[in-house]
Amino acid sequence: MSAVARRAGAALLIGFLALAGAAARAQVMELTPAGRAAVLADPATPFAGKAGADVTVVEYLDFNCPYCRKAAVSLGQLLAADPKVRILYKDFPIFGGVSTFAARAALAANWQGRYIAAHDILIDTPARLASEAQVRERLAFAGVDLGELDRDLAAHRGEIEAILSRNAQEARALGFTGTPGLVVGAFVVPGLVPLDNLRTLINISRRVQAPPQRRS
Repeated sequence: MSAVARRAGAALLIGFLALAGAAARAQVMELTPAGRAAVLADPATPFAGKAGADVTVVEYLDFNCPYCRKAAVSLGQLLAADPKVRILYKDFPIFGGVSTFAARAALAANWQGRYIAAHDILIDTPARLASEAQVRERLAFAGVDLGELDRDLAAHRGEIEAILSRNAQEARALGFTGTPGLVVGAFVVPGLVPLDNLRTLINISRRVQAPPQRRS
């Protein structure tokens, strides 16, 4: 990163934090390039958007988290409006057994190419998921083959548990004690982030990550 890009990014971030208030100033943290690469490195992480996007938003989520439901609306609007953004979904179940089953089931659905469908139907549940049976009912409604799901839950149990373990370790290392936890481009932001703030952080990240311009 050039010194000019770093200074420009820092100035933009300072301006954003000044507008966002004291709570944001206390929470937003900039990742080093190595830290950002580590968060993005896991090839098992499901994502929405294009693989070649220039900015990635990483969400650590629990399907029974009411704030994650609100975040899903903003992230969906962001994806629809900005084709150069992608969202990585890192399941981080912290609300008990049903949350853990929902995370496992969503990850297992990825073996039939249905993680995003599973994510969308589960996060769109109007109220708390109350049972494994309700999770299965929602997944079936989204077109997930339950027989195949059960086979994949059994066959890939070790891989699924390893993904959840890695996600939890990452989340805690980033300082997340609840959900949602977001990494927006270069910045770690715990909690729910309004759509306008997401867009601002993405624009700052683009400036920070931009290659230096050649002088003529």
